[in-house]
Amino acid sequence: MIRTGFEMILGAEDDMEVVGTASDGVEALEMVALHRPDVVLMDIRMPRLDGLDALQRINATGAVDPPKVVVVTTFEDDEYVHRALNGGASGFLLKTASSALLLEGVRAAASGEALVSPAITVKLLRNHSPAEPRANRPNPLSAREGEVAQLVATGATNAEISEQLFLSLGTVKTHLSSIQSKLDLRNRVEIAAWVWQSQGVGR
Repeated sequence: MIRTGFEMILGAEDDMEVVGTASDGVEALEMVALHRPDVVLMDIRMPRLDGLDALQRINATGAVDPPKVVVVTTFEDDEYVHRALNGGASGFLLKTASSALLLEGVRAAASGEALVSPAITVKLLRNHSPAEPRANRPNPLSAREGEVAQLVATGATNAEISEQLFLSLGTVKTHLSSIQSKLDLRNRVEIAAWVWQSQGVGR
């Protein structure tokens, strides 16, 4: 049912085409080899081969132009998130995420970015960030970039940042790219971590 729902959501988009679905990790690897997709949505717990092991095989050393993998799951366990991101995942979303966030995650992965569900981002950082911000960290961001970074650290999506700061989605993405470049960060999770560790959130 979930696969069918995702297929309907993705297939309705003009810039996306669903080339196949799989019921387990082994079949997923077969479909990847057959269709050479740009992006794979991967569950974690599956028969025969789980999603994290399948992710590792997709990104194995020597793999030629592997697809971007967005992990979609009901599980919020920190170990799963870290293993997925360390394994080369280009996103981590909960199955309860809105269709808009699902589409944003796929498009982000296709463009070489990584999107992690805001709920997961905040949970991870609250569990692992220091109680007090680290002092004397240089801040190369502009005032507007700082506002965007702060909202990322609270778990806001691009659409919510756009609404709160009265910016277009394109401008929000431009700011995020600039923030990542200035701070040498890979994705919004690392942006949020930088805010929590260097400045704190809501302080």
